[in-house]
Amino acid sequence: MPRTMAPDCVTLPDPDCWLSEFPRFVARQTGRSRRRFGLCAGLALLVALFGCGQHASQSKQNGGTEMLRRGIGGEPASLDPATATDSFTIQVLEDVYEGLTTESPTGEVLPGVASSWKVDDAGTQYTFLIRSSARWSNGERVRARDFVVAWQRVIDPKHGYPFADDLRLIVGATEIISGRLPPSALGVYAPNDNILVVNLEQPTPFLPQLLTHPATFPIYSESSARTHDPSAWISDGPYVLSGWQPGTRIELTQNANYWDRANVHIPRVQYLVAPDQNSQFASYRAGQIDMTDTVPPNAIPSLRSEHSRELVIAPFLATAYYGFNLVAPPFASNLKLRKALAMAVDRQRLVAALAFGQAGAYGFVPPGTWNYEPQTWQWKNLSNADRVAEAKRLYAEAGYSGKSPLHLRLLFNTNPAIKQTAIIVAAMWKEALGIDTELNDEEYRVFLQSRHDRKRWEVVRLGWTADYNDASNFLDIFRGKSVNNDPGYINISFEKLLDGAASTADPQVRRGLLELAERTMLADYPVIPLYYFVSKRLVKPYVLGVQSNPLDRIASKSLSVIAH
Repeated sequence: MPRTMAPDCVTLPDPDCWLSEFPRFVARQTGRSRRRFGLCAGLALLVALFGCGQHASQSKQNGGTEMLRRGIGGEPASLDPATATDSFTIQVLEDVYEGLTTESPTGEVLPGVASSWKVDDAGTQYTFLIRSSARWSNGERVRARDFVVAWQRVIDPKHGYPFADDLRLIVGATEIISGRLPPSALGVYAPNDNILVVNLEQPTPFLPQLLTHPATFPIYSESSARTHDPSAWISDGPYVLSGWQPGTRIELTQNANYWDRANVHIPRVQYLVAPDQNSQFASYRAGQIDMTDTVPPNAIPSLRSEHSRELVIAPFLATAYYGFNLVAPPFASNLKLRKALAMAVDRQRLVAALAFGQAGAYGFVPPGTWNYEPQTWQWKNLSNADRVAEAKRLYAEAGYSGKSPLHLRLLFNTNPAIKQTAIIVAAMWKEALGIDTELNDEEYRVFLQSRHDRKRWEVVRLGWTADYNDASNFLDIFRGKSVNNDPGYINISFEKLLDGAASTADPQVRRGLLELAERTMLADYPVIPLYYFVSKRLVKPYVLGVQSNPLDRIASKSLSVIAH
């Protein structure tokens, strides 16, 4: 049946081709690229969420039903689960899809499409029972083979999907990614519609948590999709996509066929696209948005003092960092220069200037990561004067001076906070070492391509948000063949430590190997960790259920709106 479109929303493409065509479809509607920035998720502690502080106007009504209006700081390029890399895409996907597992509001893993699962004694085979009540939005049953099709697609090297690396733990995945085996050789199979069996290369205790990531969600794999109305969007989550006005809003309505629909309390969800922090803040104050996903830094002091009951600030598992171009001068084969730039950054000044509540980062894996003690550079506790003096000494030994300064290009995506960070760090490099830095910012979609082109930069601003709560998710991005290894870092000893951690079932041995791997990587200075992220949002007092979790995921399903 055709789905009702929200006013002014575009007609959706044929569901049989949306996975590949939707990005171009959106581009045709807008005629231009739109900014998207932010990197996806972490351990979060609820810092400030209380009752009512400032009442807003009534929530929008549609035929008497409540709507939750969520601000979103960027627009998904696609709702193809396989392409999910940024927080905006992931947020919407988690409303319209569901995987084998899902999460509680505080981050505990819960059964999703799989009603239960068991693990063999070796910890290398998981068997998932698909619940019989799981349905696609067209009423057809979600089958085990829908996951097989989806995962084979994610791992297929011809697509180059970013989450493929995280599936290397499945038997056959490494050979498939390298092109030595076909995707059909992936060690996941469906003996029938009810059972999904996953064979792993090594014990993976975090697999159920990993399976909450959108890239592992099923896709509708029935050929009969060709016969459905072009306006039907087939998904299996709490909500279905009912309309999309590019650059403005995304409309979701409750999925009548969702297996757990009795626990979905809000009939409609509207994502209002607001890349500018100040405009999103203004819309919230005007009562046009019920919950933001960001807060302007300059507004935080007054909000803390006057409206603290609506302000939620919490750390989560994500790291902001700069990456060096390690395949070309001046940073290739110049460890002293890389270390000098890392030491010249005053992280305490940086986070104080940003005023978000971040913590300065002297290592890569953030605090709060499961079964892990974050590693840091030994010079972390040096005084400011001693740290800068050492940076100057290394800079000189690397061959640079005031008369012969380093000139470099710093690339980053367009975003006020990211640009502010670049200006501050460039000023620190200039002040301490005399470095001349050319700042180059690009619209997010352009930046996503440029970050992989090392001819365009010597230093690039990056960020990593955990796909799942495990240190390996942060460290694996520095493997030589990782698609996320933008600096081009290669260290065989580092990778052997990761391999050793992946092959042991002993959690303490694994932890020790991962910690040694991080220390090994930090000693090479392929990157400059800057700070660990915090989430910042405003929530109207009539929106209930907002809780922070390690990956900063707030599902609309877990929320409710009370009369006001």
